[in-house]
Amino acid sequence: MQKVSLRVMAVDIPPQDVITRDNISIKVNAVLYMRVQDPVKAVIGVENYLYATSQLAQTALRSVLGETELDELLAEREKINSILRQIIDQRTEDWGIEVSAVEVKDVDLPPEMKRAMARQAEAERERRAKVINAEGEFQASEKLALAAAVIGREPAAIQLRYLQTMTEIASEKNSTTIFPIPIDLFKGLLNAVGRRGDSTVPALLERSSGEALPRVTDTDKVRA
Repeated sequence: MQKVSLRVMAVDIPPQDVITRDNISIKVNAVLYMRVQDPVKAVIGVENYLYATSQLAQTALRSVLGETELDELLAEREKINSILRQIIDQRTEDWGIEVSAVEVKDVDLPPEMKRAMARQAEAERERRAKVINAEGEFQASEKLALAAAVIGREPAAIQLRYLQTMTEIASEKNSTTIFPIPIDLFKGLLNAVGRRGDSTVPALLERSSGEALPRVTDTDKVRA
Protein backbone atom coordinates (compact mmCIF):
# COMPACT_ATOMS: atom_id res chain seq x y z
CA MET A 1 0.00 0.00 0.00
CA GLN A 2 1.23 3.52 -0.85
CA LYS A 3 -0.11 6.69 0.69
CA VAL A 4 -0.63 9.70 -1.59
CA SER A 5 -1.20 13.24 -0.30
CA LEU A 6 -4.08 15.08 -1.93
CA ARG A 7 -2.96 18.52 -0.76
CA VAL A 8 -1.59 21.23 -3.03
CA MET A 9 2.18 20.96 -3.36
CA ALA A 10 4.69 23.57 -4.49
CA VAL A 11 7.36 22.14 -6.76
CA ASP A 12 10.42 24.29 -7.32
CA ILE A 13 11.67 24.39 -10.92
CA PRO A 14 15.46 24.93 -10.86
CA PRO A 15 17.05 27.69 -12.98
CA GLN A 16 17.08 26.92 -16.67
CA ASP A 17 19.43 28.36 -19.30
CA VAL A 18 17.19 29.70 -22.03
CA ILE A 19 17.92 31.49 -25.33
CA THR A 20 15.00 33.74 -26.22
CA ARG A 21 13.67 34.30 -29.74
CA ASP A 22 15.75 37.49 -30.05
CA ASN A 23 18.93 35.49 -29.21
CA ILE A 24 19.45 36.66 -25.62
CA SER A 25 20.81 34.14 -23.14
CA ILE A 26 18.97 34.26 -19.80
CA LYS A 27 18.52 32.07 -16.75
CA VAL A 28 14.95 31.58 -15.48
CA ASN A 29 13.46 29.66 -12.57
CA ALA A 30 9.82 29.08 -11.63
CA VAL A 31 7.50 27.41 -9.14
CA LEU A 32 4.74 24.91 -9.91
CA TYR A 33 1.58 24.40 -7.80
CA MET A 34 -0.01 20.99 -8.25
CA ARG A 35 -2.20 18.45 -6.48
CA VAL A 36 -2.98 14.78 -6.98
CA GLN A 37 -6.52 14.52 -8.31
CA ASP A 38 -6.57 10.72 -8.96
CA PRO A 39 -4.29 8.74 -6.59
CA VAL A 40 -4.63 5.52 -8.60
CA LYS A 41 -3.36 7.12 -11.80
CA ALA A 42 -0.61 8.94 -9.87
CA VAL A 43 0.71 5.61 -8.53
CA ILE A 44 0.02 3.30 -11.48
CA GLY A 45 0.18 5.64 -14.47
CA VAL A 46 3.71 6.95 -13.75
CA GLU A 47 6.60 5.67 -11.67
CA ASN A 48 7.35 8.88 -9.77
CA TYR A 49 4.80 11.63 -10.43
CA LEU A 50 6.76 14.35 -8.60
CA TYR A 51 9.92 13.75 -10.62
CA ALA A 52 7.99 13.38 -13.88
CA THR A 53 6.03 16.59 -13.31
CA SER A 54 9.20 18.52 -12.43
CA GLN A 55 11.00 17.34 -15.58
CA LEU A 56 7.98 18.16 -17.71
CA ALA A 57 7.82 21.66 -16.20
CA GLN A 58 11.51 22.29 -16.96
CA THR A 59 11.09 21.19 -20.56
CA ALA A 60 7.98 23.30 -21.04
CA LEU A 61 9.69 26.32 -19.48
CA ARG A 62 12.62 26.15 -21.91
CA SER A 63 10.31 25.51 -24.87
CA VAL A 64 7.89 28.39 -24.19
CA LEU A 65 10.54 30.97 -23.31
CA GLY A 66 12.58 29.99 -26.36
CA GLU A 67 9.72 31.23 -28.52
CA THR A 68 9.33 34.47 -26.56
CA GLU A 69 11.24 37.72 -26.88
CA LEU A 70 12.86 39.27 -23.83
CA ASP A 71 10.63 42.35 -23.79
CA GLU A 72 7.55 40.14 -23.91
CA LEU A 73 8.88 38.00 -21.05
CA LEU A 74 9.46 41.04 -18.87
CA ALA A 75 6.21 42.83 -19.73
CA GLU A 76 3.69 39.98 -20.14
CA ARG A 77 4.55 37.64 -17.29
CA GLU A 78 0.93 36.65 -16.64
CA LYS A 79 0.41 35.56 -20.25
CA ILE A 80 3.48 33.31 -20.15
CA ASN A 81 2.42 31.81 -16.82
CA SER A 82 -0.97 30.95 -18.28
CA ILE A 83 0.59 29.26 -21.33
CA LEU A 84 2.91 27.21 -19.13
CA ARG A 85 0.10 26.09 -16.83
CA GLN A 86 -2.06 25.04 -19.77
CA ILE A 87 0.71 22.98 -21.40
CA ILE A 88 1.81 21.21 -18.21
CA ASP A 89 -1.74 20.56 -16.99
CA GLN A 90 -2.69 19.00 -20.31
CA ARG A 91 0.31 16.64 -20.23
CA THR A 92 -0.15 15.59 -16.59
CA GLU A 93 -3.87 14.87 -16.90
CA ASP A 94 -3.17 11.20 -17.70
CA TRP A 95 -1.14 10.94 -14.47
CA GLY A 96 -4.00 12.13 -12.29
CA ILE A 97 -2.21 15.43 -11.60
CA GLU A 98 -3.92 18.82 -11.65
CA VAL A 99 -1.69 21.89 -12.13
CA SER A 100 -3.29 24.96 -10.58
CA ALA A 101 -0.61 27.58 -11.34
CA VAL A 102 2.87 28.09 -12.74
CA GLU A 103 4.77 31.25 -11.78
CA VAL A 104 8.01 32.48 -13.31
CA LYS A 105 10.05 33.82 -10.40
CA ASP A 106 13.41 35.27 -11.42
CA VAL A 107 14.84 36.27 -14.79
CA ASP A 108 18.62 36.57 -14.57
CA LEU A 109 20.02 38.76 -17.35
CA PRO A 110 23.68 38.90 -18.42
CA PRO A 111 25.63 41.97 -17.19
CA GLU A 112 26.03 43.51 -20.67
CA MET A 113 22.28 43.28 -21.23
CA LYS A 114 21.62 45.01 -17.90
CA ARG A 115 23.93 47.86 -18.91
CA ALA A 116 22.24 48.14 -22.31
CA MET A 117 18.81 48.28 -20.70
CA ALA A 118 20.02 50.92 -18.25
CA ARG A 119 21.33 53.07 -21.11
CA GLN A 120 18.06 52.61 -22.96
CA ALA A 121 16.04 53.66 -19.92
CA GLU A 122 18.30 56.70 -19.40
CA ALA A 123 17.94 57.72 -23.04
CA GLU A 124 14.16 57.39 -22.79
CA ARG A 125 14.07 59.62 -19.72
CA GLU A 126 16.24 62.23 -21.46
CA ARG A 127 13.94 62.13 -24.49
CA ARG A 128 10.89 62.72 -22.31
CA ALA A 129 12.64 65.58 -20.50
CA LYS A 130 13.53 67.28 -23.80
CA VAL A 131 9.99 66.88 -25.12
CA ILE A 132 8.51 68.34 -21.94
CA ASN A 133 11.00 71.23 -22.04
CA ALA A 134 10.16 71.95 -25.69
CA GLU A 135 6.44 71.90 -24.94
CA GLY A 136 7.00 74.32 -22.06
CA GLU A 137 8.98 76.69 -24.29
CA PHE A 138 6.24 76.56 -26.92
CA GLN A 139 3.51 77.36 -24.41
CA ALA A 140 5.61 80.16 -22.91
CA SER A 141 6.18 81.68 -26.37
CA GLU A 142 2.44 81.64 -27.01
CA LYS A 143 1.78 83.45 -23.74
CA LEU A 144 4.52 86.00 -24.48
CA ALA A 145 3.01 86.65 -27.91
CA LEU A 146 -0.38 87.25 -26.32
CA ALA A 147 1.18 89.57 -23.72
CA ALA A 148 2.98 91.53 -26.45
CA ALA A 149 -0.29 91.91 -28.34
CA VAL A 150 -2.02 93.27 -25.23
CA ILE A 151 0.80 95.71 -24.53
CA GLY A 152 0.71 96.83 -28.17
CA ARG A 153 -2.97 97.65 -27.88
CA GLU A 154 -2.61 99.33 -24.48
CA PRO A 155 0.55 101.53 -24.26
CA ALA A 156 -0.07 102.20 -20.57
CA ALA A 157 0.48 98.52 -19.83
CA ILE A 158 4.22 98.86 -20.43
CA GLN A 159 4.41 101.47 -17.67
CA LEU A 160 2.77 99.04 -15.24
CA ARG A 161 5.30 96.45 -16.31
CA TYR A 162 8.13 98.91 -15.57
CA LEU A 163 6.77 99.50 -12.08
CA GLN A 164 6.45 95.77 -11.44
CA THR A 165 10.02 95.18 -12.59
CA MET A 166 11.30 97.96 -10.34
CA THR A 167 9.50 96.40 -7.37
CA GLU A 168 11.09 93.01 -8.08
CA ILE A 169 14.57 94.52 -8.38
CA ALA A 170 14.19 96.54 -5.17
CA SER A 171 13.18 93.43 -3.22
CA GLU A 172 16.56 91.78 -3.97
CA LYS A 173 18.50 94.36 -1.89
CA ASN A 174 20.62 95.64 -4.77
CA SER A 175 22.85 98.66 -4.21
CA THR A 176 22.25 100.01 -7.72
CA THR A 177 18.94 100.07 -9.54
CA ILE A 178 18.74 100.96 -13.25
CA PHE A 179 15.27 101.90 -14.33
CA PRO A 180 14.73 102.84 -18.01
CA ILE A 181 12.35 105.72 -18.71
CA PRO A 182 11.06 105.95 -22.29
CA ILE A 183 11.27 109.34 -23.99
CA ASP A 184 7.64 108.97 -24.99
CA LEU A 185 6.68 110.09 -21.49
CA PHE A 186 7.94 113.58 -22.31
CA LYS A 187 6.28 113.86 -25.72
CA GLY A 188 3.43 116.01 -24.34
CA LEU A 189 5.87 118.36 -22.60
CA LEU A 190 8.01 118.69 -25.72
CA ASN A 191 5.03 119.52 -27.86
CA ALA A 192 3.79 122.14 -25.41
CA VAL A 193 7.19 123.80 -25.15
CA GLY A 194 7.66 123.69 -28.91
CA ARG A 195 4.43 125.53 -29.46
CA ARG A 196 5.67 128.34 -27.14
CA GLY A 197 8.94 128.60 -29.09
CA ASP A 198 11.16 127.95 -26.07
CA SER A 199 14.24 126.00 -27.19
CA THR A 200 16.00 125.65 -23.83
CA VAL A 201 13.97 122.83 -22.36
CA PRO A 202 13.94 120.66 -25.53
CA ALA A 203 17.71 121.05 -25.81
CA LEU A 204 18.20 119.88 -22.23
CA LEU A 205 15.86 116.98 -22.75
CA GLU A 206 17.65 115.97 -25.93
CA ARG A 207 21.00 116.01 -24.12
CA SER A 208 19.61 113.95 -21.24
CA SER A 209 18.25 111.35 -23.65
CA GLY A 210 21.56 111.11 -25.54
CA GLU A 211 20.09 112.12 -28.89
CA ALA A 212 21.85 115.52 -29.39
CA LEU A 213 23.81 118.25 -27.61
CA PRO A 214 22.27 121.67 -26.78
CA ARG A 215 21.92 123.89 -29.80
CA VAL A 216 23.88 127.22 -29.85
CA THR A 217 21.89 130.19 -31.08
CA ASP A 218 23.18 133.35 -32.75
CA THR A 219 22.49 135.30 -29.57
CA ASP A 220 24.85 133.02 -27.64
CA LYS A 221 27.59 133.64 -30.20
CA VAL A 222 27.25 137.42 -29.88
CA ARG A 223 27.41 137.19 -26.08
CA ALA A 224 30.50 135.04 -26.29
